[in-house]
Amino acid sequence: MSIYLVDNSQMTKRTANTPYHHGHLRPALLTAAFALLDRSGLESVTIRAVARDIGVAHSAPANHFKDRKALLTAMATAVFADLGGAVAAELAPNSSTSKPKDRRGRIGVFAETLITFGLSHPHRYRLLWRRDCLDDTDVGLQNGMDRIYDALLLELGARDTGRSEETDAIALWSMLHGYISMRLDGNLIAKTDRVSGVARRKAIVDVLFDGIGDAP
Repeated sequence: MSIYLVDNSQMTKRTANTPYHHGHLRPALLTAAFALLDRSGLESVTIRAVARDIGVAHSAPANHFKDRKALLTAMATAVFADLGGAVAAELAPNSSTSKPKDRRGRIGVFAETLITFGLSHPHRYRLLWRRDCLDDTDVGLQNGMDRIYDALLLELGARDTGRSEETDAIALWSMLHGYISMRLDGNLIAKTDRVSGVARRKAIVDVLFDGIGDAP
């Protein structure tokens, strides 16, 4: 688990007289920024607010983050690392729990991991897709995104379906992202399929595998 998954109730505000060693300021800034994000959402995260919460001058973060976009990019990079780590752990062959070995089951695990993360950390999940707030040229950010996307491509694998695995990956990711976003926005609630009894969040993955069908 990331060191930035903090318990906000245990977050202690420091006073301006509390000394910070320059080598420890960057992680302190990120921890404070995530506390703000989790508590009040993306718009609350500013350089000035983060500096105030840990008791340093508002100019101090400039040595580590030149502006708000740099700070948010570092945060998104950390979130992608958390999500990528969660995916890798759930799909690891030596996982402590029994994991499905078939392709369909493993993609179901991938989907469930993404949904669980998004619903558990709504503000962090939303940050990942705020392209207007992030530096798309940042190598760390790109690597974090690619780690998760490449893991999905690996699970999908190359098959003779008449389309590329990238198309399959985009279809699955788009469906999962849409479901998570609609849950976070309150447009959907947790339900089960009334016919199969399967949780809706799992049943939608079955739809993608089985197809809607062409029966009238």
